[in-house]
Amino acid sequence: MKMAPKLTFGPATADWQERINPERMRQQRVARAQKVLKKNGIPAMLEAGSANIRYLTGLRGFDYPMCRFVLFFADHDPIMFEHDGWYHQMPDQCPWIKEWRPARSWLTGAPGMDASQDEARQFAADIARELKAKGLLNEKLAFGGFDGLAREALAAEGVKNIVDSRPTMLEARRIKNPDEINCLKMVASIVDGVWFKVWENLRPGIKDSDLTVIASSTGYEYGAEFATPGGWRTGPSTFDRGFHGGSRILQFGDLVYGSLCGSTYLGYASCSYRTFIVGRQPTDREKDWYKRMKDRIDACISEIKPGKTTADAAKHFPPASTWGYKEEVEVLASEIGHGIGLGGGMGYDHPIINRQWSLKFPQVFEEGMTIAVECREGIHREGGVRLEDMMVVTKDGAEIFDHFPREEITVAPR
Repeated sequence: MKMAPKLTFGPATADWQERINPERMRQQRVARAQKVLKKNGIPAMLEAGSANIRYLTGLRGFDYPMCRFVLFFADHDPIMFEHDGWYHQMPDQCPWIKEWRPARSWLTGAPGMDASQDEARQFAADIARELKAKGLLNEKLAFGGFDGLAREALAAEGVKNIVDSRPTMLEARRIKNPDEINCLKMVASIVDGVWFKVWENLRPGIKDSDLTVIASSTGYEYGAEFATPGGWRTGPSTFDRGFHGGSRILQFGDLVYGSLCGSTYLGYASCSYRTFIVGRQPTDREKDWYKRMKDRIDACISEIKPGKTTADAAKHFPPASTWGYKEEVEVLASEIGHGIGLGGGMGYDHPIINRQWSLKFPQVFEEGMTIAVECREGIHREGGVRLEDMMVVTKDGAEIFDHFPREEITVAPR
């Protein structure tokens, strides 16, 4: 596997070295989103998804559904409808956003239907007014992150040409600029440190819930904007991936893997798995699980290069029947490659690599895509192993971001 060049800088700012440039990153994201809107004949977008708001504006805020949203234009400055104290605090902190409005919200229906419908009517009137002022009331509006009340209220105000915003945002987010790629490299380096700290602390007697504290505190210590506690599966719960955080006490000989998925740097989220074993060397059977899993990940990654497709990579995943399952949906998100980027909680970016869709509906790999590939192996209630790598598609193929050892099961403690 080809490893990506490591960063020559850390998360701190400096005047003497070119590092991640947030202003340049914001401007390039806006330009790409506007280009995609124009390509699809969409002059305006109303977006309430937090990660998409950040992509379009560079703003983060109160992460509650439909409490804040942006009216984004292909040919005009955006209008940010912001929540509560953020509306009062942020305009002088974010001078690149010129237009601010208070955001009307019905708190997902909590005040009751009558109050919610009334607030939605006022919300729709605000949006219709802004669209009318720019001559866009009857034009196509991409719309995302809202409920049916919002859509019905907009239609009543004459905003009827509404399309889903998600295809537009997925297209915009598909290719990352160099600063975005470096953000993902940065969060991968943070996660590498978290894996090491977990490895140092794995021992009989520690609980899986203790690992969440170690992972979260270490992630913040090393510079994460948000540090995931991780999803730790141990012993008989390691296959197939399911519940975690049950305060299970680790015992000698347990297999352990964690999901450090969702730690962020400037909003860009990690997606990484590693497998450990407590206090002993793995058996030949466990080594075989790991080798089969790693071999197919490596084979999948070897196909990830511009011009090839997700079907080329997905052919290396075995069918779900390998584990006695009837349908591919039974391994959805376990045997998969997926796009990564801003805000892990918003779902995956393009592309998706799996047998469920890729063989019939392939997507083309493009330079600048960022992807994570993950697999697992094992036997129910006996044990299992898991691995996931983060990477970028270059003109010469995939380059892996995360440098923590992946060649074999890592034995702990030292």
